[in-house]
Amino acid sequence: MPKLAERQAPEAGVSPETDYFLWTQGQAALIRAGRWAALDREALAEEIADLGGSQKSEIRSRLTVLLHHLLKWEFQPQQRKYGWRATIVEQRVSLDDVVTMSPSLRAWPAEVLAKAYRLARVRAADETGLPERSFPPDCPYTLSQILDERFYPGLDEPDVV
Repeated sequence: MPKLAERQAPEAGVSPETDYFLWTQGQAALIRAGRWAALDREALAEEIADLGGSQKSEIRSRLTVLLHHLLKWEFQPQQRKYGWRATIVEQRVSLDDVVTMSPSLRAWPAEVLAKAYRLARVRAADETGLPERSFPPDCPYTLSQILDERFYPGLDEPDVV
């Protein structure tokens, strides 16, 4: 059975704005067929460039979630849950995956750390009910600590409920 992209011929008038999925499948079919002149080159180039931007956004988002949970872990030790630990592990693994796929973004987490921390601090205050001033104004962790699978902030690690 032919793949969807092989079954659907690109339709006239289909653009990323009118039907993004159909447009992407049509562009893929044109590339596979070697029909270079028929490609929507400008829109296709823009979409490819945006893919790189989405990886940067994913790194910042995952770093924010990771910091949010590290703050909760440190500042509400009596509330620690396995779900928090699972989220911390998931974000670390996923960050490593993105950077492994795109090594040129290895420096990006350091570049967006302060911005990610500001948002994580607000989220942690909202979720914990603690005043925002309870959390340090600047990120209290180094990037190597944040990404280290063995690092969990706070003094002794009480049992996790």
